[in-house]
Amino acid sequence: MNTKPCLTHDDVITVLNAAKAEALANGWAVSIAVCDDGGHLLGHFRLDGAPPMSARMAPAKARTAALAKRETAVLEKMINDGRTAFLSAPDLDGILEGGVPIVVDGQVAGAVGVSGVKSIEDAQIAKAGIAALLGA
Repeated sequence: MNTKPCLTHDDVITVLNAAKAEALANGWAVSIAVCDDGGHLLGHFRLDGAPPMSARMAPAKARTAALAKRETAVLEKMINDGRTAFLSAPDLDGILEGGVPIVVDGQVAGAVGVSGVKSIEDAQIAKAGIAALLGA
């Protein structure tokens, strides 16, 4: 039988709080979501002033990063480079930069999605949350 890393409640809180701290340190009003490896939402913050749409986009980015097992920036670039048929992929509705998988021992344990500022800044916030968890 195979085993795999799984996020605990405390892990989710660590990621959310660190990502929130990164956003607040930069004055960014965003939504932050953490999901498991199956794309199921485990935790979600919508910071004061974050756009209403970001509350839906952050979980979508997290789910997409988890299911695709890669950063959503990679998928966005693939589409922008002409592979538009990928837009029809099922259950991947957060195909914009800002979704980052949480990789532990080479396996995806979940993902973080952030929405509300520039895509590169969304990714920065997500990566700060993951770094707090993994000590990177």
